[in-house]
Amino acid sequence: PVELAESGGGSVKAGGFLRLSCSAREYVDRWMYMAWFRRDSGKEREAVACIYRANSESYYADSVKGRFFIFQDIAKNTVYLQMNSLRPEDTAIYYCAASRGPVLWRQATEFSDWGQGTQVTVSL
Repeated sequence: PVELAESGGGSVKAGGFLRLSCSAREYVDRWMYMAWFRRDSGKEREAVACIYRANSESYYADSVKGRFFIFQDIAKNTVYLQMNSLRPEDTAIYYCAASRGPVLWRQATEFSDWGQGTQVTVSL
């Protein structure tokens, strides 16, 4: 599997924003979908957002719709997650994932390549 590297996590106050980045160590033109998942301690991994690389069509979990935005810079082989109006319940480790074929995007098992994760902490 190709290694993915996330960056941009940190600690912010509620209402603040962060931008996460996911970069690949090598170019993989066969990736079809890239996504962001998150996991908070004691909870199951949750799909947050997904992008279809061919036309940038995007999908979002209801809990982040209208606040988070996933987009890509193809030249940099990087996918971003812009997170606005952050809430304490957004606190989690955020993971980037990639798939080389069609996926049920909410299913983590559909994605073959994963990053190590970046911590996002939102406090009141």
